Amino acid sequence: MPCVMSNGYDITDDNALVIDINHLTKNYNTGAGDITVLKDVNLHVRRGEMVAVMGPSGSGKSTLLFILGLFQPPSTGGYKVAGVDVLSLSRDQQAIFRREMLGFVFQTCDLLENSTVYENLELPLIYAGVRRRERPDRIREALRMVNLEHRVHQPSNRLSGGERQRVSIARALVNEPEFILADEPTGQLDRENSLRVLEYFTKITEEARTAMVVVTHDNMTAEHCTRKCVLTDGYLNG
Repeated sequence: MPCVMSNGYDITDDNALVIDINHLTKNYNTGAGDITVLKDVNLHVRRGEMVAVMGPSGSGKSTLLFILGLFQPPSTGGYKVAGVDVLSLSRDQQAIFRREMLGFVFQTCDLLENSTVYENLELPLIYAGVRRRERPDRIREALRMVNLEHRVHQPSNRLSGGERQRVSIARALVNEPEFILADEPTGQLDRENSLRVLEYFTKITEEARTAMVVVTHDNMTAEHCTRKCVLTDGYLNG
């Protein structure tokens, strides 16, 4: 895990609490009045944990995901990542933090179709300013975590659906993030490939000692997590 970001923030492995959310609320003004989507949410995720966030449609899962990913701020409450108060950062600083310290896996893989696996993984390293000579080792290590080293120069449009999702996981890993945020990561996979992806998630959290939050409707996915939290009417339980 990186200890110092390029913007100078000190991130150490000594702080086992990666995600620290306290008394978080989110209100939206609809024109007809305020609607409170998240109510006094508390979420604490430690290194090596994979936490499922479940709940019915409209329960606030997407809103919580956007806040965790620093795409929108809460109305009130605190949010720290590895000890850094990310809500106190400027928008530019949050963008740097998101790029360097957070990894994202989505239901749709969104790989660059006319590029190789290597090029798909190299792009976030380029954005993060990683030197060219350091990139091959970082890319191969990320692919090793998902058993796809042999596909490193394969065009992404010639991969199976399961392989594409595993490449997207490797892409999330390549910058050695503090935590990974996964949104319905098995939603478009069959049962066999879903189980394989979930096994890699377990491997990643254990070996890389990262933290993971998985937003999902799927009970099988939740059962593979170390802990399950349920959002109901804006309240998070678990």
